[in-house]
Amino acid sequence: MFLAGCILLFLSYLLSFVLSSIYTSKSLKLPPSPFKLPIIGNLHQLGSLPHRKLQLMSKTHGPLMFLHFGCKPVLIVSSIAAVCEITKNHDQAISNRYETSFGKKISYNNKNIGFAPYGHYWSMMRKFSIFHLVSMKKAPSVRSVMEEETTILTEKIQRLISYATPALPTILNLSDIFMILTNDIICRMAIGQKYNGEADCTPRFKLMFQEIGNLLGTFNIADFIPWLGWVNFINGLEKRMEKAFVEIDIFLDTVIQQHRIEYKKKDYQNNAADIDLVDVLLQIERERTFDICLWNDNIKAILSDMFGVGTNPTSILLEWTMAEILKHPEVKKEVQEEVRGVTRGKENIADVDIKQMQYLNAVIKETLRLHPPLPLLIPRKLTKNVNIQGFEVPAKTMVIFNAWAIGRDPVFWDEPEKFKPERFLNDAYFGFNGYTDFYVIPFGIGRRECPCAEFAFDIVKLVIANLLHKFDWSLPWGMSGEDLDMTEATGISSHLKYPLQALVTPKNFCGPPTT
Repeated sequence: MFLAGCILLFLSYLLSFVLSSIYTSKSLKLPPSPFKLPIIGNLHQLGSLPHRKLQLMSKTHGPLMFLHFGCKPVLIVSSIAAVCEITKNHDQAISNRYETSFGKKISYNNKNIGFAPYGHYWSMMRKFSIFHLVSMKKAPSVRSVMEEETTILTEKIQRLISYATPALPTILNLSDIFMILTNDIICRMAIGQKYNGEADCTPRFKLMFQEIGNLLGTFNIADFIPWLGWVNFINGLEKRMEKAFVEIDIFLDTVIQQHRIEYKKKDYQNNAADIDLVDVLLQIERERTFDICLWNDNIKAILSDMFGVGTNPTSILLEWTMAEILKHPEVKKEVQEEVRGVTRGKENIADVDIKQMQYLNAVIKETLRLHPPLPLLIPRKLTKNVNIQGFEVPAKTMVIFNAWAIGRDPVFWDEPEKFKPERFLNDAYFGFNGYTDFYVIPFGIGRRECPCAEFAFDIVKLVIANLLHKFDWSLPWGMSGEDLDMTEATGISSHLKYPLQALVTPKNFCGPPTT
């Protein structure tokens, strides 16, 4: 009886899938589509690095492709021209997120900024995040945290160098160092201290948020073929998701409870620098500062967003930037000369110095073009039928922007596969305005652009400038740039498959350049 029911369910699903596909394709002028299979649609064509496979498919089918992930219709956008048209003409129609089961769970039923539906609550949370991280009022305290943690890092490296010998040089795992650094910065800004007050984030803390990122990027069959959701109980995915959620929920509950106890001790009027994100959220909860009601789950959702979105992409950008610098000796030489020339023998780098480092700025932008931390931006969902470049796309379609392919759009970029920082020296394009800057979109576009993009960019500039100013770097074991493995790891975020290791030595500095 059970088997007969399963067969009947399968046949009814197959029939509805076929009829729906026939009806949609006949009633609408859809973008080109590659061949799809029953039940799974185009899922079998994605491979282990979907952004690369989708770019390859777009070369055959065009910059707009209409696919099916299981029963879900999907629009893949892979060109600058298409991004420009969509943002200018249909930005509000694509301002909702496409809901996934784990994304909904980890965001406490879509209560964070990343997954919240487009509307008043999301708008207020976005304004709040901008106010807390990048407003003029908060800028000095935010900058102070970044500078202090960068100083701690450089002092730690200096101590390690002091123990080095010719037989045992100092080789550092930069991938781990960057993850710890960004974790520490976000910890201090979000909860007022590093995790458990330790000098470095504990392995458990690091692994907790790594697992969250891995699960967000894991293929969940229940999101695309709902009637096969039972598979998650067999392959262990459901258990992994529940375990990860419970662990982070307990951690965030503990943090909030500690802040509630200490809340009355803090002077909110005169010591703004000592007020962290949790304090501000508790203040909003009591005073309704942003015209919204916050409860415990809202606060946990926003904190989870901060750790997930703030830590991982920033550390990934640091990792790729340093990898490209080490891979290209001529780039390393030029950017290091600029950094040391601007500082002119000073021990510490000031904010005004970094603003003069145009080539460093260009190096980071070129890294973002080639290696966006999220190569496939978080999916959107169309709320109505739209016309894009002469094609009709139905409502409820999932829209995915292939940021990795857009950064390599041959229509716009000269030699798109080459690392050429000089292309950004005139700053003619690539800013952080989600409504006008479409050439490189690592932080999203339009209304759903990440509000803290400049914050992440500032961390990377500060850290890279200090590392190049205070130390000399090279690849270990006699490796050349051609030997450096730039293979990407699988998952929602695009970091190096193998940890980036580098040989560090005291800087060979002979004083400021002569004029």
